[in-house]
Amino acid sequence: MPHRHFILFKPYGYLSQFKYELKRPKKLLGALYDFPPGTMAVGRLDEDSEGLLMLTTDGKLSDFICSSGIEKEYYLQVDGIITPQAINQLQNGVEIGFEGIRYQTLPCQARLIEEVPNFPPRAKKIRDERHGPTSWVSVTVNEGKFRQVRKMLSAVGFPVLRLVRVRIGNISLDSLQGATVKEVSNLT
Repeated sequence: MPHRHFILFKPYGYLSQFKYELKRPKKLLGALYDFPPGTMAVGRLDEDSEGLLMLTTDGKLSDFICSSGIEKEYYLQVDGIITPQAINQLQNGVEIGFEGIRYQTLPCQARLIEEVPNFPPRAKKIRDERHGPTSWVSVTVNEGKFRQVRKMLSAVGFPVLRLVRVRIGNISLDSLQGATVKEVSNLT
């Protein structure tokens, strides 16, 4: 039987998995669409993150995409107006913590986003203008430690309020063409 591949916009509040065996109930990917048996997420987006997620029934392809250093681009809404100095720090790599060990991130691409991106409204309101200004930044990395991008922005003094993955390699959110879930012939 041929493998099947999907891309989707993972909404806020969902886990990037199909089974969850701890006591607290969670929203899982299977609630979004009737995926075939054996479907797995290619990489993860945490419960508080949104955006492009790839799914496949091909474990070898999933492993290849996760381990090959493919670029992943994120749009992040941050607390405050991000400075050119903070963007420069991100571009050069910053020190973050990972599993109790300090880690220097690789250099990455980072830039200020001038216009607020047109994403679907988030299920849970972030905050309003009474709490101060916010800004948007694009960060593109080709590595992926646990909550790395959030930790990078925090390390330069701009905590993340909203994180949306917009691209993995050559596949972007634009590939969905307005759909929530789309079956594709190839993920690479």
